[in-house]
Amino acid sequence: MMRKCKNYAHKWADNTCSVRYLRKRLPIVGWLPRYNLEKFQGDLIAGLTVGLTVIPQGLAYAAVAELPLQHGLYSAFMGCFVYCILGTSKDITLGPTALMSLMTAQYAEGQPAIAVALCLFTGLIQFVMGILRLGFLLNFMAVPVNSGFVTAAAIIIGCGQLKLILGLKDVRKPFIWNIYDTFRKIPQTNHWDLILGLISFITLLILKFIKDRDWDKDRDPNVPLTRLQRAGRKAIWLVGTARNAIIVLVTTIFAGILYVYNIRPFTMTKEVPPGFPPVGPPSFSYQHGNHTVEGEEFFTHLGAGVAVIPMIGLLENIAIAKAFASKNRYTIDATQELFALGIANTVSCFFGSYPVTGSFSRTAVNSASGVRTPMGTIFTGSLVILAMLFVTPYFMYIPSAALGAVIIASVINMVEFEHITEQWRVHKPDVFVWVVTFFCVLFLGIEYGILAGVGVALALLLYNTAKPATKVEYTNSYPEIGIVRLDSGLYFPASDSIKATLHSAGLSEEPYKPVVMDLTHLSHLDFSVVRALGRSVEEYDLNKTTLYFACLREDLEEKINQAHIKNLRCFPTVQEAVDAIVVESTAEGDVHQPMLMTELPSDHVVISSDTGEALPNQSTVNKETSI
Repeated sequence: MMRKCKNYAHKWADNTCSVRYLRKRLPIVGWLPRYNLEKFQGDLIAGLTVGLTVIPQGLAYAAVAELPLQHGLYSAFMGCFVYCILGTSKDITLGPTALMSLMTAQYAEGQPAIAVALCLFTGLIQFVMGILRLGFLLNFMAVPVNSGFVTAAAIIIGCGQLKLILGLKDVRKPFIWNIYDTFRKIPQTNHWDLILGLISFITLLILKFIKDRDWDKDRDPNVPLTRLQRAGRKAIWLVGTARNAIIVLVTTIFAGILYVYNIRPFTMTKEVPPGFPPVGPPSFSYQHGNHTVEGEEFFTHLGAGVAVIPMIGLLENIAIAKAFASKNRYTIDATQELFALGIANTVSCFFGSYPVTGSFSRTAVNSASGVRTPMGTIFTGSLVILAMLFVTPYFMYIPSAALGAVIIASVINMVEFEHITEQWRVHKPDVFVWVVTFFCVLFLGIEYGILAGVGVALALLLYNTAKPATKVEYTNSYPEIGIVRLDSGLYFPASDSIKATLHSAGLSEEPYKPVVMDLTHLSHLDFSVVRALGRSVEEYDLNKTTLYFACLREDLEEKINQAHIKNLRCFPTVQEAVDAIVVESTAEGDVHQPMLMTELPSDHVVISSDTGEALPNQSTVNKETSI
């Protein structure tokens, strides 16, 4: 025993202290020695472009999270630095996102201390999940669940920003009350905010359309572009990519000029404290009126967010990383992504960040900008720091309506109603899962919506597992012999169903028929299934007829033999099982055609289990049942 432990320790030490393991856990060691000026140029352009996108988005998402605006910037730089060292995707950029901001708003209750604590626990849980390799848990969140959740979240976020576009105050946060208060207070609309918000929103959509337009669609591919055309396209792409920053900059300058002349028609954002965030661990306490919330009371406020936010963050980050890795033809290490995201959140919380994850929009910008390595995130984070140090005093002139327009234009692409028609064509029950998730997220809350969606998806999966599809076949030559074929594996929920199927195949009416069960598709056996098969054998034996098994895998046959089922017989093929029944029945004088078959006859058909008659005009017909 001691020798085995010693050998295991030596093996573990050799693996963890090797250069290969170091490259696996510190991916920067693999690509940094090959870094060159060409890659630097691509990373610099991409990093600065993403930085121009994340600064206005960070401010806007902090408003979604119902936190002071500076926390949007605090969340936008440290994750970039950590991911550069630990991440395996060249395209991913970490920072505040719409989903993380929405969930932070739900659980942090507008308290920065709770938001920062959530960031810490999110990082720790994600890191532990990486150590324990628990990423497979994300597989239980089916695509319809994720699609319904994301669509509902986009609607909640977008509707929550209408108050900024309309210039309304004292609008309640829950979705139903938010819609109610917004419509009730429409007469109080600030018309200047509405005009500015609509202009900003429409401009953002136009710039996005121009950027995404296929300018080569009607162009002759044999005619090269002129220098002026190439420059024009580059300018269009750059303006379209930096559209959020441009809208915020232009509206801020306009509002600032009016402010200087004491003209204040717009609702402005609150003053943003300049400078680098205070560095330190979460305080785990905050002041609520004259009462200090701390200790056990503080941790109760974290609620289900401690479990929900890490899972959603992982799901979002890994889905984005896989999508862009496939698009750009490289691979990622999912386990290493767990480590990178976990450490990024853990470190970020010391700089006043709320939970962060990969951003799809900024990752798309990063990839389209020609990023070559994760070094691009260094330039993004550095630009955010420069903005905090030198530009934050001017953020107070940003009109709230402009930030609202930026948020709505950003989340509008998250709405995935088109998935409903696709799911209806492919697998109709998935539509039910999508609808349940969507409405539960809207009206009950994020965690209840996700749990409801996952629960319904698992219930449908268990139902299909408990009711496996089977085919009960008979032959014209030997209608006394039934063949039961499985279309899928057997698991314990199917125990009663398979017993009923076997009973119906041979014992539903007299004279009773011998049956062969084809177990070709069986890949798993548990005690419940073995016991159900054993009882079926006993039932056939009591009724003086035969139940044989065929095509059972060798390891599973050994397992079923351990149950010591009386009169259990397994055959390598269905043909051999049928031959054995024919021989036994011939000896007893029960079979009308006593010749020994060498192969199943060509007139092999399915006999209806309802009438016992051959189905007409078919040489081979399968009757599917889900008993």
